[in-house]
Formats: sequence, structure tokens, C-alpha cells
Amino acid sequence: MSEPTRKNMRIDLDSLMNRLMTLGQDGALEGGGVCRLALSDTDKLGRDRVIGWMKELGLTVSVDRIGNMIAVLPGKEDLPPVMIGSHIDTVATGGLYDGNLGVLSGLEVINSLKQSGYIPRRPIAVGAFTNEEGSRFAPDMMGSAVDRGTLDLNEALAIKDAEGFVVGEELSRIGYAGEAEPGHITPHCFFELHVEQGPVLEEEGEVIGVVTGVQGISWTEFTITGVSNHAGTTPMRLRHDAGYAAAAIAVAARRIAGEIGGYQVATVGVTELDPNLVNVIARTARITVDLRNTDEALLQKAESLLKAAVDEIAESEGVTISSRTLARFEPVAFAPEMVDLIEATAKDLGLSTRRMPSGAGHDAQMFAPHCPTTMIFVPSQGGISHNIEEYTAPEHLHAGANVLLQAVLAKADEE
Repeated sequence: MSEPTRKNMRIDLDSLMNRLMTLGQDGALEGGGVCRLALSDTDKLGRDRVIGWMKELGLTVSVDRIGNMIAVLPGKEDLPPVMIGSHIDTVATGGLYDGNLGVLSGLEVINSLKQSGYIPRRPIAVGAFTNEEGSRFAPDMMGSAVDRGTLDLNEALAIKDAEGFVVGEELSRIGYAGEAEPGHITPHCFFELHVEQGPVLEEEGEVIGVVTGVQGISWTEFTITGVSNHAGTTPMRLRHDAGYAAAAIAVAARRIAGEIGGYQVATVGVTELDPNLVNVIARTARITVDLRNTDEALLQKAESLLKAAVDEIAESEGVTISSRTLARFEPVAFAPEMVDLIEATAKDLGLSTRRMPSGAGHDAQMFAPHCPTTMIFVPSQGGISHNIEEYTAPEHLHAGANVLLQAVLAKADEE
């Protein structure tokens, strides 16, 4: 029998689709989506399932103190492994592919090796990182940030959600407060396959997004304190309206994004008013602003302009506005040789490509400063994500997974 060759290997699409659909049952929503918030009961179900698959493949599995799950397939030599990673937690109205594709395609890379009998020179590791979404516990990319030392472990374990539940206690409750130290594996390089979560690839008819880096992210929460008063008897000139100030911040954020242009975006999130009544001027308000840009200098400019606008709003309306940083990550550029590898691999497989930055944050950005890192995007139908209607065609999932397989094996056979 001839020796198996890596060039002839392909991902088993049926197996990948089966894993995606099966994992989608853990926290399934009516209409096809998933709610699997980090460290919830449904997250435990998903974790149990993925750990089970890792063990079925004969991998050595570890769980660290922040709950990251990492499985390793030995290579011919005991060298730093090639790592594939992403997450399985979702937003409250998530889809089947965001994050899950990156973890499960990693398992299918292992499955392909097992089926073929091919043993690469280096070990291959597959990681599922805790709380990438940040929907329940801020900041996002928590598990990968702790793994890479960007976020202190004890600080992360003490973080509370909106209801007062604590990360460390919830990890223990669901049985995923592991014993391994975060960062106990030092990767040779890092790959993440992900759905684009945007419309560009579909619009342009391309199959593979060759990701050059990740936008910088700045999340700020503003708390506004004014004076509650009667809606009918208080003249406009004498109002100290927290609700108006919140709305003015939202308008300012949108204006600033337009002024800077390019890749600058701004999004207003959680808005709360107290009292939230039709005939009462709000005393307090809370609002979040998400600023992103691929250029750190421009992101800082947006932050500076927003601060100036908030100060002006506070003074003109006679309210007090305090701010709190929820997350702040600088833009990340991926290693040029890794980006080139993805592009060349896709072209070898006859797939069309487009170089592009990521507008969303990903676990890969935490690894980029520490080892050669890159990402692969596949199209999102209608550009929809964080939505139960999130969908990527099976042929595109297959294409991305095959690019991942070949690129991983190229790096796994390196000296």
C-alpha cells in the first residue's frame, strides 16, 4: 500500500455538516438558531458534546482554569503544535456557524488525518475558547485573551454578568473550571476558519476571504444622570434630560463615523432610561458605543472626537456623564507569510479569493502577537450573522475547510 499524501486529502463534508447540525441542537431556538451563552447550561451541553467528539478521535484533551478546551493529536516529533481554534458560545439569537465552524472544521482536519493514516511532523491542536462573544460577560475573546496573557486570569474569573453571576463560580457550576494553566501550549502557528459575518464575499462572488487582520475595537459604556421632571410643565430650556443626552451621543457616534470614513464604524448598543415613561423626563440613562477601525490612529481619533462630543452634550444639557471602558483592542495585522499561504492554497484548489480585513473581533487576534496567525473567511448569505437566519452554503463550508486542511498540513510538516 502506498503512503498517504496530504495533497489528496479532503474534508468529509457530510461529517462536518452532521457535527454543525448536531451541535446546533444544544440551545436550539425556534426557526433554526442557537442560544448558547457562555457558561450557561446550554454551553455546558455544547461543551460536553465537543469534548466527547475530541475523545472519540483519540485526542489528548485538557481544560484550563478559564475553561478553554484544547485537544492535541501527536505528530511524528514532539514539537510546538499547529493550532486551529475558535469558540462554541453564541449570542442570544445566534446561528449555527459563527465560531462553531472553526472548532468543528478543526476536528474534521483531525478526522481526515485519522481516516488517511497520514501523520504530520508536528502535533495538531484544536482549541475551543471560552466566552468569545462577550454577550454575557465582558470583555469578548475572554478565554483566548487569558490564554495569551492579555487578560489576567484572576481578573477574568472575578467578572460578573448583568445579573451578578461570576465567571469563576459559573465555570465551577457547569464543571469546566479546569486544572491546566492557561497558555500551557505554545503554538507553532494559529489558524481560524470563520464565516465572514458580512456581505462582501457574496456581493463580489468570491469563495475564500484571505483575512489580512482584525479591526481595532473600542467599547464604552456611558451613564448619564440628569433630573427627572414633569414632561408637560418643564420648559425645554430648563430640562436636564438624560434621555436626550443618550440620544445625542448616538447621533454624535454616527456623525463621527461618517466624518472619518473608510473602515470607521460606530454602533450604539444597550439603551436604558429611568424612569422609562411617556410623560416623565428621564433622570438616568445608560448607552454603549462600539467604535471600530483597521487603523489605530484613526480609531484613537474617533475616540477623541466622541469624548469631546460627550463633554459638550453634558455641558449643554446640564447633566453628568460618566464613562467605563468595556473592551479595547488595537487593530491586529496577521503574519504576511500566513496570509500568502491561505491565498496560494485556495488558488491551488481552484477557489477564488479576496484579501480583506475582519470587521469583527476573533480569537485569532489574541494569538497574532505571539505566533504566526491567520484566518479564512467563507461567505455569509445576505451578510447575516448573530441572527437565527445565519447561513453559509455547504459547498462554501467545504471549500473553506479544505483550504484550512491543506494550509494546516503545510505548516505541520515544517521543521
